[in-house]
Amino acid sequence: MGSSSNAHPLPTPSTPAGRDGLAALLARPRKAVVGLDFDGTLAEIVSDPEQARAHPGTVPALAALAPRVASVAVVTGRPAGVAVRYGGFAGVPGLDHLVVLGHYGAERWDAATGTVKTPAPHPGVAAARAELPGVLDDVGAWQGTWIEEKGQAVAVHTRRASDPQAAFEALRDPLAALAARHGLILEPGRMVLELRPPGMDKGVALSEYVREVEAEAVLYAGDDLGDLPAFAAVEKLRSDGMPGLLVCSGSTEVSEVADRADLLLPGPPAVVDFLALLARHL
Repeated sequence: MGSSSNAHPLPTPSTPAGRDGLAALLARPRKAVVGLDFDGTLAEIVSDPEQARAHPGTVPALAALAPRVASVAVVTGRPAGVAVRYGGFAGVPGLDHLVVLGHYGAERWDAATGTVKTPAPHPGVAAARAELPGVLDDVGAWQGTWIEEKGQAVAVHTRRASDPQAAFEALRDPLAALAARHGLILEPGRMVLELRPPGMDKGVALSEYVREVEAEAVLYAGDDLGDLPAFAAVEKLRSDGMPGLLVCSGSTEVSEVADRADLLLPGPPAVVDFLALLARHL
């Protein structure tokens, strides 16, 4: 640990389990997986998801961190290729140890090969997509809502509606019923309702990846309800004896994530600063 890292100490997790997780990561970084959500964690939340981009410091921070750990895994509900483009992760020196687990782990992009592995889409996604305009019309929530095509999933955003929360609440039950009719599940988030196949969540994706690389410590940072399965996966790994650190990218919108985190950071700029500082301590 150099003098530059001593001059800038890492923030201290608020829980004993979190402090143990950070200590294990610092002691054995090459046996650690750093798992990161994308939207709200590495990229600011924006009203149009197609305009989301990773914070400018993300790629330099990850390029410094990735060679020092077993792997950095970006775990996102977005298609893997979209997260790679919006993150600027392709062709970056130092990112050989980066993977993007897209569509909650159903897709995977490896920086080392630059290729995406994608399964066939669930037939229920296309069927539900065809019915969505009618459902939005029936609820009277069409104004300002926006449908996002995600290949393996489809999402309805209400952030641009005149009353985003009211539109979100009005759509929740009808979209849950639509999902159930087509063998899908409804995943609520920050002013977004996503219909996707069952068996895909960030907890499954993170747990399987940690096992695959034979990690001995794990960090996961997220900000939204879709990150709670990954939090639960880290909690399960901790109960099985693997040290882990849970980080919340601060949000007043999702208290459930903040309540379960060991370390609260106020949004993507602070998360990126933390990752860059962590790299300097390794």
